[in-house]
Amino acid sequence: MPKEADRSDGRAPRVDVVTRDFTVNLKKRLHGISFKRRARRAVSEIRKFATQKMDTQDVRIDTNLNKFLWSKGVRNVPYRVRVRLSRRRTEDEEASDKLYTLVSHVEVKSFKGLENATVE
Repeated sequence: MPKEADRSDGRAPRVDVVTRDFTVNLKKRLHGISFKRRARRAVSEIRKFATQKMDTQDVRIDTNLNKFLWSKGVRNVPYRVRVRLSRRRTEDEEASDKLYTLVSHVEVKSFKGLENATVE
């Protein structure tokens, strides 16, 4: 079994616990989705985004983020959302995955000039 430092896909070794802020553009991810499925699809797209960025299969959506996505109804999902992805250790010893990702909402006044950032 290869070590963490010798990843075959060429990426840097993964740090166990880390927190990062991202801006997710939901408008381009929901383009062409029918009205009655948009909010539900937004939740699954954020889940897919977190899986891709944090490299964990266990993704948990915070209730405040869920309420924000559904705040304007099923049809009118917000165009952008600022999320904080926190990769954490699982407390359950019997879990197959040792890490999970918690996705929470970060309120911002404007999305102008924001970049992806690692939170210390």
